[in-house]
Amino acid sequence: MSTTPAAEVRHRCRRGELAGATAGLAPGQVQANLAILPQSLTYDFLLFCQRNPQACPVLEVTEAGDPEPRLLAPGADLRTDLPRYRVFRNGELVAEPTAIGEHWRDDLVGFLLGCSFTFEAAMIAAGLPVRHVEERANVPMYRTNVSCVPAGPFRGPLVVTMRPLTPAQAIRAVRITSRYPRAHGAPVHLGDPAGLGIGDLSRPDWGDAVTIREGEIPVFWACGVTSQAAIAEARPELAITHAPGCMFITDVRHEELAS
Repeated sequence: MSTTPAAEVRHRCRRGELAGATAGLAPGQVQANLAILPQSLTYDFLLFCQRNPQACPVLEVTEAGDPEPRLLAPGADLRTDLPRYRVFRNGELVAEPTAIGEHWRDDLVGFLLGCSFTFEAAMIAAGLPVRHVEERANVPMYRTNVSCVPAGPFRGPLVVTMRPLTPAQAIRAVRITSRYPRAHGAPVHLGDPAGLGIGDLSRPDWGDAVTIREGEIPVFWACGVTSQAAIAEARPELAITHAPGCMFITDVRHEELAS
């Protein structure tokens, strides 16, 4: 492995020294969601991602049985280099380990999908607040009433992340994040959470609730956990994902994803 800031985070994961959220770590490096599936399901899952590109932008697909993401982080190992994983069997969560070597098989294929943590460095550089980073929390994630376009057995709701901003800040955030379509791009919704079927912002489905200050509105972006909801619906005999907020940090700089 190289000695970049991203590689150091991966080294810490591999040594078992990091098991929490990666927001704010290795600023400026592209972060990615992880989904690992048997090769027999990869066509349908890739089609699901293609049909729902804002929630599931594909950055890399590994060869079957090969845990090395050779394009995004040569020398890295998807079995050890994330802080925490989730292991599903027949759609049921059975473990949340910090390494997945014991579950690895020669027919497994890794999908790395874009993550909104990627554009947060650009937001911070522009002077915009990123509340979960400020509060050292995991980003709040919510299941919505918006259905994804299905593909084969993969279907389910759009999942979103939320960052509170003033209306003026939200306009700037739209401009900044729209430059990162492979990291979820512009927000999908601003303002009233009921428009997405979200009843209580203080009770996220994943992650932590954050403070919303006077004069701020909730701003919602598509989230890669959408893929986990789709995997849960498909109920494959084995699937492995990142734990929400515990992303894979690549060697790619966020400017390389900007358009």
